[in-house]
Amino acid sequence: MGYRRARARRCATTVAAVNVPADARPRRDRCRTPDGVDIAVYDFGGSGDDLLLVHATGFCAEVFVPLARSLGDGFHCWGLDLRAHGHSGRPADGDLAWSGFRVDVLAAIDHLGLERPRAVGHSCGGAAVLLAEQARPGTFASLYCFEPVVIAEAVNPAAFQDNPLSAGARRRRPTFPSAGDALSNFSSKPPFSTLDPEVLAWYVDGGFETVPAADGGDGRAVRLRCRRQDEAEVYAHGASHGAFAHLPEVSCPVTLVCGEDTDAFGLPFLRADAARLAHPVVEVLAGLGHFGPLEQPVVVADSVRRALSPGAGSPGSVPPGP
Repeated sequence: MGYRRARARRCATTVAAVNVPADARPRRDRCRTPDGVDIAVYDFGGSGDDLLLVHATGFCAEVFVPLARSLGDGFHCWGLDLRAHGHSGRPADGDLAWSGFRVDVLAAIDHLGLERPRAVGHSCGGAAVLLAEQARPGTFASLYCFEPVVIAEAVNPAAFQDNPLSAGARRRRPTFPSAGDALSNFSSKPPFSTLDPEVLAWYVDGGFETVPAADGGDGRAVRLRCRRQDEAEVYAHGASHGAFAHLPEVSCPVTLVCGEDTDAFGLPFLRADAARLAHPVVEVLAGLGHFGPLEQPVVVADSVRRALSPGAGSPGSVPPGP
């Protein structure tokens, strides 16, 4: 009972933490991509070099609020909701090939007027920033990719349609009676239960919307902004975007990071990517899983600072194999 009460108090605190005045939230703007998708872009504030934060599949830019806050004394942090995520629109034709995420990243950079920013990409976001750099060399000064979905073997997209992640996304619960119910549900179930409590609250706040009355909403019920089928389609394209083949074209420094406890894109994947990059650094963070930037933002912020601060890093540093 004590544990449950402590959990309830923690959830109540984090909900209050995001119920703040509008001027305390990251400033949100919009831009339109060349292929006609409306993209939400965010100004997290801070001072220093520009740093673009790009989220993982199924999430939204606002989960980076704690990370951006921890980095604000050395970087001006920006973000975006990838297409079909958060407050961004979805392509009219429903095509969620990852080439679209490359377009989103470049459109956000152009709209924000960023000149050779640094970037942090998590999972799908890591692949997105690499794809953007490959499409427009010299876009970034340096990259920090936490378990980027960039794998050596090309997979037939048709054969990948029913992969476990896609199947799980299709089963995801799309609605809850209230935002509080959604938060309580995620707090008790992995992998969301491993997230930092404030991150989780931001996910519920930015990743859900009130169900409109026209769709049967009662003013309290919420639903996912990223549709289940869209998330499943994103996963289905995760092995066919071609970023691995073009890694030798990335000339800027790239820090590849994984969690020591990851069950996803761990050290073997990072070594394979690093072998094809001009200036790689590989780091393993103890005590973290695949959702590391959302589990311990302060720890990951320290790692980002080491990697991306001017003059930091040691290009070519890769942990030896077993």
